Amino acid sequence: MGEALESATQSGESHRLAALGYRQELSRVLSLFDNFAVAFSYLSPMVGIYSLYTLGLGTGGPRYIWTMPVVVGLMMLVALVFGELSSEYPLSGALYQYGKYNVGPRYGWFVGWIYGFALLATVASVDSGAVGYIASLSNIWFKTHIDPASNLTIFVITGGVIILSAILNSVGAKIMGRVARFGVYVETIGTFGVFLALAIHGFHQRLGFIFSTQNVEFAKTNPLSLNFGGNWWGSAALVAILANVYIFYGFESAGDISEETVDAQRQVPKAMRNALLYGGIASFVLVLGLLLATPPSGINDVVSGGINTILSTLPPWLQDFFLVMVIVAFFSCGTAVQGAGARVAYALARDGAIPFSNAIKSISPRYRTPVNAILVGTIVPFAFLLLVLINPSKPVHILWFDYPANVTALYALVSFATSGIYLAFFLTVFGAFIARRRGWKPSGVFTLGKWGMPVTIGAAIYLLLMLLNIVWPGPLSGGRAVFNYGWVTLLVMLVIVATGALYEAFARPDQGDKERASARRPTVPDGK
Repeated sequence: MGEALESATQSGESHRLAALGYRQELSRVLSLFDNFAVAFSYLSPMVGIYSLYTLGLGTGGPRYIWTMPVVVGLMMLVALVFGELSSEYPLSGALYQYGKYNVGPRYGWFVGWIYGFALLATVASVDSGAVGYIASLSNIWFKTHIDPASNLTIFVITGGVIILSAILNSVGAKIMGRVARFGVYVETIGTFGVFLALAIHGFHQRLGFIFSTQNVEFAKTNPLSLNFGGNWWGSAALVAILANVYIFYGFESAGDISEETVDAQRQVPKAMRNALLYGGIASFVLVLGLLLATPPSGINDVVSGGINTILSTLPPWLQDFFLVMVIVAFFSCGTAVQGAGARVAYALARDGAIPFSNAIKSISPRYRTPVNAILVGTIVPFAFLLLVLINPSKPVHILWFDYPANVTALYALVSFATSGIYLAFFLTVFGAFIARRRGWKPSGVFTLGKWGMPVTIGAAIYLLLMLLNIVWPGPLSGGRAVFNYGWVTLLVMLVIVATGALYEAFARPDQGDKERASARRPTVPDGK
């Protein structure tokens, strides 16, 4: 009975692909938990918190924890819209496919360009973020003297991590799923485990501490020397919320691997919601533990010394254990993001929408993975990695603004990762809004029914407002600059979008799939 049901499910999925104009080429071996694990590993509470906790604390004080439910709750609207789209179009490439079917090939190509670029920038960002922890562990265990700030160290370690991820991604989706599964276990230990360890060792702060600002809204008491003019709600909170905005995405990658997931129309929407919800709970618990464990000396020492200031109170063997957990979380996250980015490249190449499409869309006959697309997901982050060599020691005046000192060009590029993701998200949700206005009625396994339009509008408003909050430029001395480097993030985003526009205008990559997409598009009233 079970085998017959599985066979019927796979047959139905193959028919759905055929109806959309494709045939099953990738190996459909991922379960719901595998799919969830990939999405959760990309979202990665540990990577996000360990990277951004001090910035959130320094800009919003302990009260910044309460911006987390706001972000998770509003992003859940986006996850619901994406879940409906993934159930309707269970295809590799996710956001690219949703834009293509809802609006048209040209629109979809732009979404895919922005989203794919942001994913590959994220690979370089995540993997380079692991360097400090890897160097620290090596210096402790092997008595080495690795300098994590050295350009050579960053290049060698990050490059090694990228290559290792590529190897694991290439040898089968099942391996990618197992790496992600292990990442879920590690994230669970590294979030709830840290909370329990700190609680057992003894919290230093009472519960009321998490409702205080510790006067970060005033310049003279702000640990980052930022000036919010004494205004927390209208100034500091808008910046502090970015520490959570930069974490809670990645759940959409469950859709990127739809063609490798069993019963994708049903399972992918669940995986998206579960990854976001569990990621929100785990993140809240970890941040709560860190806040309550803040030493009596206050938040200034934590902001200047980092999370290790808190964890250093634990026994040395436990510190080393959690350090290993952090490194594994970074690796699992980078592997998941690289896998998602490769599927976007594969989806674009399969439609003839990028250069060298015939080569990039090829499938490994042995492992049934898009091996050349994974190679693209390796080479491009490597190219981005070279930007670490550009690191001015003093501010550089460019046109009307200053490029900040001691910020590598790699960081300037990866600052685009979040803004690019939010732009791609907004365009996708707006595309769903356009489709609904034209008469599209979702017919997948998961639909929002009468709530479809209100949820879509709510998601679009949130994404647009938060995108503006992310890229809105300000002086380098302002709080926002700790996230977007003043004008840098906005200009990087504009350059990438403009480059894509020029390429699209001359090469018209959408033409490779225009006739097929038109034939595949679901029937809707005139105007679609």
